[in-house]
Amino acid sequence: MTTPPERPPFQADERTALLGWLELQRGILRWKCDGLSEADAHRSVVPTSPAMTMAGLVSHMRWVEHLWLEVLFLGGDKTGNPSFDDTRDDADWDTDGAPLPRLLAAYEAQCARSDEIVAAASLDDTGRHPDYRSAGANLRWMLIHLIEETGRHAGHADIVRELLDGAKGYY
Repeated sequence: MTTPPERPPFQADERTALLGWLELQRGILRWKCDGLSEADAHRSVVPTSPAMTMAGLVSHMRWVEHLWLEVLFLGGDKTGNPSFDDTRDDADWDTDGAPLPRLLAAYEAQCARSDEIVAAASLDDTGRHPDYRSAGANLRWMLIHLIEETGRHAGHADIVRELLDGAKGYY
């Protein structure tokens, strides 16, 4: 596996630190996908969590970024995001057999969109979606949450990858 991004600078300002930590966790998730076969990317290794595949983790994180920044923060349309599908559990983890490179490209595009949204806003700005209480959080809170959730799932990816083929590594 290739080396993922580095930590943000020790003396970084708040925005640089928040975005640096988020990008580090995103990079770890992408790094854990390096060199996986399609079969392994879609193979479940946790019997009690069949959706927790490397492909499923990438899909889920793409939709998490969309949920928090495009829907809750900007007040955008939720209809295309499977996280809001009340008819299926964990719909945002469903990859529909999409190849890992396509899922990673969609994640990259969503991360780039998220970065654009963050660059255009103040950390003190609050979300705009009228239907969700969590939209009342400011951008700072949302970024901290994205760091936490991305980091948690990067840790899952670390374990899933080790169970798939024994590959280990910490940035």
